[in-house]
Amino acid sequence: MQVKTQDTHHEDILDEIIDGLKKTPKTLPTKLFYDEKGSQLFDKICELNEYYPTRTELKILDDNIEEIISYFGDDCVLVELGSGSSVKIRLLIDHLPTLAAYVPVDISSEHLVYSAECLRADHPGLKIYPLVADYTKQFVLPKIYEDHSTIDAFYPGSTIGNFTPEKARSFLKRIANTCGKGSGLLIGVDLKKEKSILYAAYNDSKGVTAEFNLNILNHINALVNADFDINKFSHHAFFNEDFGRIEMHLTSKEAQEVNIDDEVITFEKGENILTEYSYKYSLQDFKELVEGIYNVEKIWVDDNRLFSVQYLRAV
Repeated sequence: MQVKTQDTHHEDILDEIIDGLKKTPKTLPTKLFYDEKGSQLFDKICELNEYYPTRTELKILDDNIEEIISYFGDDCVLVELGSGSSVKIRLLIDHLPTLAAYVPVDISSEHLVYSAECLRADHPGLKIYPLVADYTKQFVLPKIYEDHSTIDAFYPGSTIGNFTPEKARSFLKRIANTCGKGSGLLIGVDLKKEKSILYAAYNDSKGVTAEFNLNILNHINALVNADFDINKFSHHAFFNEDFGRIEMHLTSKEAQEVNIDDEVITFEKGENILTEYSYKYSLQDFKELVEGIYNVEKIWVDDNRLFSVQYLRAV
C-alpha cells in the first residue's frame, strides 16, 4: 500500500512544543495525543460508558444512514480527517457502493496504515490513498486516478471543538478550499448540555482518559528527546463556563525541570499544561460559526439532543 506523507517535519514539531511550553499558561498541541498508543487509548475511551459522543454519533449515523448518503454524489471521493478505528467510516463506505476512492488523513502513520489495511481486506475493490499529514494545517490531497464527481470530507467525533471558534473558522476555510467549491462536509458537533454529563465523559472511572492525557508526555519524550516523568504529573479536566468548553490539563505534582532538546522548561508545583479544550455548541452557534464558508444543509440529532451530525456544503 502506497502511503503519502506530508508536513511531519521534526523541527517544526519541536518548535511548536517548546513555544507552547513557554507560554503562560503552558500548552501542548492536541495532535500529539495520537501516536500509536494514544490512538489505541482513544479507541478505548470511545467504548467507555461515560463517553457519550462516540456511541451517540454512531447511533445517529446508523439510524439515518440512507438519508445521509443521499447527500453524497455518485462516484465521490471520501476524505476522512483523522482516521480512527474506522467503525464510522465503514458504515459510510458500506452504503456508498459507487465510491470512487477513500482518502484517510492522519498524523499517526502506524494507526493509519493498520486501519487502511484492515479496510482494504474487507473492501478489496476500494481505492484507498492513505495520507500521513497534519490535517490541522494546509495539506494537499493525493492525486486521485479514478474518475470522480465530487469530494466529500468526513470529520466525526466532535473534534471541531478542539479549536477555538476563530481557529475553527480558519480550519474550515482550509478544508473547503482543499476539497473545492460545492464539496460536502459531514461533521460531528457536540452540543451544549448538563455539566455533570460533560465532567463524567472526561473523568472516567477506569482512568483511561487520564492515561490518554498523560501519554502525550511519553510521545513527546520519544519524538523530540525530552525527559518528562509522567509520574510527576496528574490528569485534571473540568468545564470552563466562561468559554463554554471542557478543558484537559496536566498538573505538575511538584516543582521540577524538564529537558527538551537543548531547552530546560521549569514547572512550579501545581502548574498546569493545557492539553485540550473541547467547545460545545448550540445548533445556532454552529450555524453562525460556519456562515460564509459552508451552508448547513441538514442536521441530525439524537433523542436526548446530546450530539449532532451535520451535512455542510462549501459555498
